[in-house]
Amino acid sequence: MSSTLLTAEIPDQLDERKHSQRPKKIGFVSLGCPKNLVDSEVMMGLLKQAGAELTSNAEEADVIVVNTCSFIDCAKRESVDTILEMARLKAQGRARKLVVAGCLVERYRDEIQKNIPEVDAVIGTGELARILAATDLAGTNSPHKNLQEQRSPFVILPSRPEAEARWAQGRFSRTTWDGASSELPTYLYNETTPRMLTTPKYCAYIKIAEGCDHPCSFCIIPQLRGKFRSRAMASVMAEAERLVCSGVREITLVGQDTTCYGEDLGLEDGLAFLLKQLAAITDLQWIRFLYAYPNKITPRLLETIAKYENICSYIDVPLQHASPSILRRMKRGGGAEVFLRSIERMRRIIPNLVLRTSFIVGFPGESEPEFEQLCDFVRHAEFDWMGTFAYSDEEGAAAYSLDGKLPAAEIGRRRKELLRVQRQVSRKKKKALVGKKFRLLLEGPSLETALLLEGRTEMHAPDIDGKVFINDVPEGRSIVAGEFFDARITAAHDYDLIAEIL
Repeated sequence: MSSTLLTAEIPDQLDERKHSQRPKKIGFVSLGCPKNLVDSEVMMGLLKQAGAELTSNAEEADVIVVNTCSFIDCAKRESVDTILEMARLKAQGRARKLVVAGCLVERYRDEIQKNIPEVDAVIGTGELARILAATDLAGTNSPHKNLQEQRSPFVILPSRPEAEARWAQGRFSRTTWDGASSELPTYLYNETTPRMLTTPKYCAYIKIAEGCDHPCSFCIIPQLRGKFRSRAMASVMAEAERLVCSGVREITLVGQDTTCYGEDLGLEDGLAFLLKQLAAITDLQWIRFLYAYPNKITPRLLETIAKYENICSYIDVPLQHASPSILRRMKRGGGAEVFLRSIERMRRIIPNLVLRTSFIVGFPGESEPEFEQLCDFVRHAEFDWMGTFAYSDEEGAAAYSLDGKLPAAEIGRRRKELLRVQRQVSRKKKKALVGKKFRLLLEGPSLETALLLEGRTEMHAPDIDGKVFINDVPEGRSIVAGEFFDARITAAHDYDLIAEIL
């Protein structure tokens, strides 16, 4: 916490006493992925346990916390814009402290405090328990108060052999980042860590692993999050059982690479075994996981998904590209032919598999034929869902030094073209669903129109896939958000579906 800024700006004793008081209300802004959301929920849980009141309205908060993302350039811009917006709110309104947390802090720790003096404290991804000190709750009776100045509050488990090899190769180096801490995050929450869920009461995320050891040349997640490390299976199970007892019916397992789960613990097919254990929890209706690494999808994992009814037949496997030459430069491996064979095997083992992927367009040196190879692959693979990212040049990533950078306008053109290809695929696949019956999780009134309800099937992961709009409900039927219903698809659009409750 930068106490010098506070004393410099507010010198009189009255204001010093005011700033020493505990905050009445703390507002959180969480940006980025579900993994980051779990970090926000952990910090909020620590604060709530320490006696703070949490508010979703930043204008009424005494302290504002922004949990940032720094994965790609557009995420960094959103994070900076949000910090500046909250800084203006602090200057003009009630808030007297602004705390910045998350990945942006790992990358720009010193620059944030130097260039945005309204920021009073910064908290990296490995320092979540320091939120107590940053918000003047260090003197509370929280059992985690003794962890607030530590970067690694829990026992750290052994690394995978891949991590040690890539450490020697400089994979986790931050030497090109001015002002960044040289110490990698090692934090890993467990089942005793308080969390305050921000998702609807019927669904929740569980982070089963943190960090990443993969060598992908476009990515700086290993430098931001540290080496791959798995939570103990007993810890994950204890958290899952507690969540289900509280009313959660859908659990989504998250990690940078969930398919590596347990390798650092000496487990073989750890994710498959964990899914099997979770499937036995009474009242847990849907289980899914994000994200899978292509060469880590084992036969046992596929067979486990196929065997248990409450494990969603859904796999999110970011392939990143289809050209073997591009994938080699990405330090990924594989290619269109290899991927098509893998997809055929997945669909053969898992009936009605829903497959999601994501690609990067405009990687340095990507030629027009290589891009066309990607488009052809998307046509042939027929993914149910697809995300597309424009290449982002990140200092610290191996691709940063590559030649052949493409103009932003050309990258934008290619991204639009790939989305057009996928839209045609999606339209065809969604129309094929008309007339079929599905189990539907009702989420409540539609945000787009009060005339419709919204829901999801097991084909739809929370927040990232299309929507199911419900326009027909049996007369006299009680409809409650969070309940499951049998439904029939009656119409389809490019990405969204229309359904009736049976």
